[in-house]
Amino acid sequence: MGKLYLVATPIGNLEDITLRALRVLREAGLIAAEDTRQTRKLLAKYEITTPTVSYHEHNKQARQADLMAALEAGDVALVSDAGTPGISDPGYELVGQALAAGFEVVPVPGPSAPVAALIASGLPTDAFTFLGYLPRKAADRKALLETLRGEHRTVILFEVPHRVQASLAEMEAILGGERRMAAARELTKLHEEFVRGTLAEVRHAVDSKAPRGEYTLVLGPAPAGEAWPASEVRKQLAAALDRGLSRTDAARSVAEQSGWSRNEVYRLGLEES
Repeated sequence: MGKLYLVATPIGNLEDITLRALRVLREAGLIAAEDTRQTRKLLAKYEITTPTVSYHEHNKQARQADLMAALEAGDVALVSDAGTPGISDPGYELVGQALAAGFEVVPVPGPSAPVAALIASGLPTDAFTFLGYLPRKAADRKALLETLRGEHRTVILFEVPHRVQASLAEMEAILGGERRMAAARELTKLHEEFVRGTLAEVRHAVDSKAPRGEYTLVLGPAPAGEAWPASEVRKQLAAALDRGLSRTDAARSVAEQSGWSRNEVYRLGLEES
């Protein structure tokens, strides 16, 4: 009975791989890769001849049974297109299936674009949340951004080059041009670039040239005292009521965190009743 190894691979620079990762890739019976073309470049550089098979969003249902069978025979290494598998790819579903079937799942840590962008952003790292790719549809994107008005953690987002300018414009309109942020592209590659500053400054810098490469956007926390949007107040008020607090105590609890007065929160709760 084999093990499922989750092997982090370089996000750009092929030297960013651990000795342990190379050993696991050599010794595994099979490598399941999100993009076999990208993975073969890495394997060729390090003269690794382990068989590969594709496993990605569009074939995950058909491929999972084959990978479960491969695990019965020996170790399988799962790699993503780049970085750490299971983040913004279907790897987590395979992990769930492997665990349910009784296989051991072993992480082999290494490169991660969200973490690389975060630690070099200059923004707080003590509390953060990763939300993956921004939604494709403008309405969904704006709805998500509205929820970040009062977010007091650093937020990490992915965006593709052909939408990044529109997304940054929406972020500035909804969150204000003074919010601190950083935009990173081509991480660890020859043309790696960070733009740091206010949201308005970052948007202007990105607008000044044709965007290339996927962007990792790191949005700083909301300024202290900035009020939550009404949608977040409703959500937290409902959660407090579900925990058994009285309406008065729930309103007081949410008011202490949200920047709203207790009476405002209480009235908002009455509107929902």
